[in-house]
Amino acid sequence: MTYRDPPGIIAPHVPADVYRRAEATGAPVVIVVHTTDPNGVPWRRILIPLAIAGAAALGGWGLVVALCALLDTATHTFTVIAGAAGPIGVGGITLRLTRSKHL
Repeated sequence: MTYRDPPGIIAPHVPADVYRRAEATGAPVVIVVHTTDPNGVPWRRILIPLAIAGAAALGGWGLVVALCALLDTATHTFTVIAGAAGPIGVGGITLRLTRSKHL
């Protein structure tokens, strides 16, 4: 009689007639399970730290780009306001914030 494991079985099983014979005679039942150790590099152990480092690097570059865009917007805003305000004078000292286009 041959015994076949159905697909998807997790643990080995002892056939019923072998179990009953061992129970009746008191003989021990020895179960041998053959396993194979995976060969090669465990990719999950390598890829997870690389993914975390890549995400941190991209986040850092994103912060740099956001800061550059913020400073660019601030300088453009300053030049527009300074151009619209014209020269500023306090106590006889006049300060031109931008160059005039007429020169």
